[in-house]
Amino acid sequence: MAERLDLNRSRLLVTGGAGFIGSNFVHHLRQAYPKAAVTVLDKLTYAGNLANLEPVKDDPGYRFVKGDICDRKVVAEAMEGCDFVVNFAAETHVDRSIDHAEDFVLTDTYGVWVLLEEARKRKLTRFLQVSTDEVYGEILDGEATEESPLLARNPYAASKIGGDRLAYSYFTTFNLQTIVTRCSNNYGPYQYPEKLIPLFVTNALEDKTLPVYGSGRNTRDWIHVLDHCRAITAILESPGVEGHTFNIAGNNERSVNQIADLILKRLGKPESLLKSVTDRPGHDRRYAIDASKLERMTGFKPQVEFATGITETIDWYKTHRSWWEAIRSGEFRHYYEKMYGAR
Repeated sequence: MAERLDLNRSRLLVTGGAGFIGSNFVHHLRQAYPKAAVTVLDKLTYAGNLANLEPVKDDPGYRFVKGDICDRKVVAEAMEGCDFVVNFAAETHVDRSIDHAEDFVLTDTYGVWVLLEEARKRKLTRFLQVSTDEVYGEILDGEATEESPLLARNPYAASKIGGDRLAYSYFTTFNLQTIVTRCSNNYGPYQYPEKLIPLFVTNALEDKTLPVYGSGRNTRDWIHVLDHCRAITAILESPGVEGHTFNIAGNNERSVNQIADLILKRLGKPESLLKSVTDRPGHDRRYAIDASKLERMTGFKPQVEFATGITETIDWYKTHRSWWEAIRSGEFRHYYEKMYGAR
């Protein structure tokens, strides 16, 4: 039987490591694998924030490279000496993809190709492409498995399919040891406040309205970001996973209305803050994925109970006002006014 890989004696390149999930992954690596070396490559666009990496800035096992995954020279420099690549770098917000699809195609598809090409030349140990459950499109009944059709209904999800399938093609064509993960909605600390939970929490803390698209009955599966990080390291260490795709789920399906209700109750805010706004185009009603393959092949199970995780997350934003107030005073304000002002 093949042996498990040892991340604690490896060098990892984490692209998009200054973003929400990427920075949490870096923190997880430094805590769980203190002998590992981590290089972060991040363009520091609006959602990339060096403040997210403040706790590790003086760690000798960490280095930061500013740059774009579409830049082949920068990618080559950042990947030097690395054994593993975990690619979180992406444009991720569906609403933004509707207005600026070209940005998503460049980063989420072309940028993945640049990374794969460099990884192929270096014959890396493993390359993990972080995709999304949104590639399956709207799932009204049951759950999507890794074999389900890819039926993206927005430019973000479509661009992620491009990167997802490129990674697989480099396994079948060039024998690059690629893995693809498709995770459900993440929540936790350091999430840019355009996303549902931090948007609702920070608005409620400022006694501003919570903009609920349409009926608010759209549902998603929610997983704590730390469980997502644990799932990725479990995959990276497990034997026989090369060329596979894994769904990562939290098994916590909640609607927008349910999430909003939890937030208002935790913060002691009135329901009058809820405001129904015009739904976005192509808004999928439900995503749901079957993650049994992940447990079967790696033994991974989520550890964070939703009730505990959502409470801790709400409290984090409540006690880290300086983090999100700095964000909301800049580019975010213009985006928010454009997105919700006319609704």
